[in-house]
Amino acid sequence: MAFRKFVSTGSACRRLAETLLVLLTIACFPPFSKAQSEAATDDARVQKLYGEAKAAEARGDLASASASYESLLQSVPSLAPAYNNLGSLYIRVHEYKKAVAVLEKGLKINPKMASASALLGIAFYELGDYPSARRNLETALHANPKDNNVELFLAKDFIKLDDFQSAADHLRQLSKRQPDNQEVLYLLGKVHMKLSEEALTKLNSLDSNSVWAHEVSGEVMESMKNYDGALLEYKKAVEVAPQQAGTHYHLGNAYWSLNMWDVATEEFRAELANDSSNCLAQWKIGNIILEQHGDSLEALKEVQKALDMCPDLTDARMDRARALIKLERPAEALTDLEQVVKAEPSEASTHFLLAQAYRGVGRTQEAQAQMKLFSELEQSARAKTAERAKEVLEEKNKQP
Repeated sequence: MAFRKFVSTGSACRRLAETLLVLLTIACFPPFSKAQSEAATDDARVQKLYGEAKAAEARGDLASASASYESLLQSVPSLAPAYNNLGSLYIRVHEYKKAVAVLEKGLKINPKMASASALLGIAFYELGDYPSARRNLETALHANPKDNNVELFLAKDFIKLDDFQSAADHLRQLSKRQPDNQEVLYLLGKVHMKLSEEALTKLNSLDSNSVWAHEVSGEVMESMKNYDGALLEYKKAVEVAPQQAGTHYHLGNAYWSLNMWDVATEEFRAELANDSSNCLAQWKIGNIILEQHGDSLEALKEVQKALDMCPDLTDARMDRARALIKLERPAEALTDLEQVVKAEPSEASTHFLLAQAYRGVGRTQEAQAQMKLFSELEQSARAKTAERAKEVLEEKNKQP
């Protein structure tokens, strides 16, 4: 199927809708059923109208393309794909009510036309009828469970319906399939904030001074980068329940995020006194030693303790490799780094360290290849950051 290009409107939601239009519009009619073929073969006018519609759409004349499809449907009102294409055109020119009417007719003829269900969901979404949008988008996703565009649009619809848990479920699925999709990660963080706010409201209604209320409040503030507020709440949680597992870790992690290494280490050690199995606290003690350019052998010992508890802790493997390279043991670091690269191939810093390790064991060509990957990933990351900043600025400029 040949897909048509689309013109971005600047709105993230509109861009997603138009992407779906490209993916869902049938760029050429699929082979008719035998009965349809027999009826349509002799109808030169039908073929002429279809050709005119395609040609008009190719040159960007959507009005003429719509008129040709309208005439086509007058001649062959049972041709379901034509309803799909006409509905897509109506959406592209923001004629959402017309799109709904046309797509519903097409689905009466062929209820299994998943592309029309998705387009109908978009039209209802743009009209603000979020329950109807949900119904049709769910139908489309059920027909094709791995359609990332439909699932992302459905997640946005759940957000409009204030069903943040359902939105989070879909966004988590998307993040597994598209780990580098910044919009998915942004929405997932936003939804988690909403869920945390709901939980905090309920907790405060029960006991505003409970350890749980302070911890959730701290997490909400931390997610908004309000580290001062988060520190205050986590300190209160420690005061209320100093022996409870997790309280010292949250406080230590807030300090760690602010590069306040000494107090972070104190809190992580206090956490391990309460919960000796907290491998994250154990790993971060070793990580802090490395960040402070301390004793690499001591850092290695601390990180190794974390890996003994949690062998699959990727960040700890990365730090073990860092320590081994500092200790001039590159051959040992290779095993960890090669595993980390397989787990997180898009992390630039891993390729940089792997290049160092390869160079350390004399594998020059492989070191050069890793440095090339490192440079490409760094450049790509900078471009994505710049593009995201541009989008945010455009959105702000559009706000009244």
